[in-house]
Amino acid sequence: MESYGWSPFFSESLRAYPGCRSARVASETRGLYQLWTATGPTTLTLKGAWPQDHPVTGDWVAISDNRIEALLPRRTKVSRKKAGRAVEEQVLAANIDIILLVTGLDHDYNLRRIERYLLLAAESRADPVIVLNKADLCDDPVSRLQEIDRLAPNVPAVLLSAIDPGSVAQLHRYIDPGQTAVLLGSSGVGKSTIVNALLHRQAQPTQPVREGDDRGRHTTTGRQLFLLPQGWLLLDTPGLRELEPWATPESTDAVFADIAEAAANCHYRDCRHNAEPGCAVRDTINPARLASYHKLQRELQAQRRKHHLPAALEEKRKWKAIHKAMRHNPKR
Repeated sequence: MESYGWSPFFSESLRAYPGCRSARVASETRGLYQLWTATGPTTLTLKGAWPQDHPVTGDWVAISDNRIEALLPRRTKVSRKKAGRAVEEQVLAANIDIILLVTGLDHDYNLRRIERYLLLAAESRADPVIVLNKADLCDDPVSRLQEIDRLAPNVPAVLLSAIDPGSVAQLHRYIDPGQTAVLLGSSGVGKSTIVNALLHRQAQPTQPVREGDDRGRHTTTGRQLFLLPQGWLLLDTPGLRELEPWATPESTDAVFADIAEAAANCHYRDCRHNAEPGCAVRDTINPARLASYHKLQRELQAQRRKHHLPAALEEKRKWKAIHKAMRHNPKR
């Protein structure tokens, strides 16, 4: 099971479920979970009354002979705000060590989107690696790499062409045997092609991007875990067309560390870096990056307000009932 990512962290958790075995979720389709176990693959469903989050690909679960009994605690999780109006967390993958943030060096290339992926990675507690794919389609890929180095100086970045297996092999240096990496990126950036190159077989279907705008088509429809010959695991995911990170202010400060550092020199301690006099951030930070920072801050603040609104309303209702009871029973 160690080859599937099993560790003492999960062994300790499994003790709470005597008589159960461990299994890792390799994929899920309509409530059927494809699992990897010590005795081979199997397919099971959840037990009838399921009291917790549903497992996602990468999760470890406790199983009996005929069903999944419990979800084991996660070491890490990769989440975003669920697409649409609902303010809910959507866990995309669990127990991830490395996040391969894939962008294409065609019309997909967008620094502001990369910032969002970096924020998602910072919140997950997994280590990011920025993968600049389609280097063969870019006139000056080295300048793009240098641009990424300035954007995220502490994050490894790699140039590759997914159609060249030798180029894709560079990724092996970033992941150790037994670790799990996930591919994240928009549709059409070449994630499935990277999977096929690493596995040396056509494991995932691929399609060319649309002519004219390089927009991708969804070819991967589910999340699938693969065990590579080099001993590490790779989780492929469908392209993300909407990415609103599910993150905390601490993660935002980590991704925009240059803004946090510059803010220390602002004239006002509570400077919002908008129109305040003596703002050091506006004088030193690229305006597009600062605008991106402000936009993310607004999104995360709106998330927190909406996410905590039901709890706040329930708290208000509770105290209203208490005060009403006190008026009717003052001695009590």
